[in-house]
Amino acid sequence: MELVDSLLKGDRRALAKAITLVENGDAEVPMILSAIYPKLGRAYMVGITGPPGAGKSTLADKIIGLWRAQKYSVGAVLIDPSSPFSGGAILGDRIRMQQHALDEGVYIRSLGSRGSHGGLSRATRQVVQLMDGVGMERILIETVGVGQTELDVMDVADTTVVIMGPESGDTIQTMKAGLMEIADIFVVNKADREGASRMAAEIRAMLELKERNGEEWRPPVLSCQANASVGVEEVNGAISSHRSFLEEHDLREAHRRGLRRHELMELLARYFREKMMDSANNGALETFFNRVEKMEISPYEAADLIFQSNLLKNLLNPQLTK
Repeated sequence: MELVDSLLKGDRRALAKAITLVENGDAEVPMILSAIYPKLGRAYMVGITGPPGAGKSTLADKIIGLWRAQKYSVGAVLIDPSSPFSGGAILGDRIRMQQHALDEGVYIRSLGSRGSHGGLSRATRQVVQLMDGVGMERILIETVGVGQTELDVMDVADTTVVIMGPESGDTIQTMKAGLMEIADIFVVNKADREGASRMAAEIRAMLELKERNGEEWRPPVLSCQANASVGVEEVNGAISSHRSFLEEHDLREAHRRGLRRHELMELLARYFREKMMDSANNGALETFFNRVEKMEISPYEAADLIFQSNLLKNLLNPQLTK
């Protein structure tokens, strides 16, 4: 396929076209991703997440600048709130990161979250794979900024940076629900403002409560002023240190194996759900629906009966009915 050949040659126009196909859910996407799959795994992925207003975009912009100074080719996936009308990203990538927009070594793409929970667009993983396939050496994923629910980034990134600001207030308390668990690096931004030192101390205190063995990574808590480029090099250094730690302890490949397994499970669940919806729309499940509606059986019993019946077997392998 011509598009795949162009992608593997690093063609940016082909990348833009392929990403558009992903966003539109085009039927060609699985074939394209399968074709480039053997080339994946070269890029290092960094996720930046945290509550709104913490400075994620500013830190991302500065990190990209440092990577370019190190001569890395960079891809950036910026997850924006979606327009309620078009489903597209509201904030433009070139508005937020104008200094990189004309840099041929940087490819930036905004994606609308389209209502996806977890802070990431459903298309994010596929877009990251496309960027990896065209040869990007560093890929940055910035989430939409919805607080403690931004957990999906750990299913894509090798290193996850959680950024907080002094004005986040009680957000530090809600982080216990999960965001604290996914962070490889904590950054308290706007360190010149009142409350920044206290927030850093609270995060360190929370980290001390978690038991870790001697070989487990201990997330550093860093302070910075991203808008003034103060402390950003230290954040980039921590990202490099985390990568080195993963490689020295053979954890990077193990992590990526887990991500591949997770991706397969997601695809299977989506495929199964679509097949079941088709069956429901075709009336194949109507008997079960009627019995549940009349409370003759519970939904749990109905699910067990469906799994035990030939209906499921025929659904997943139509050739058996021929």
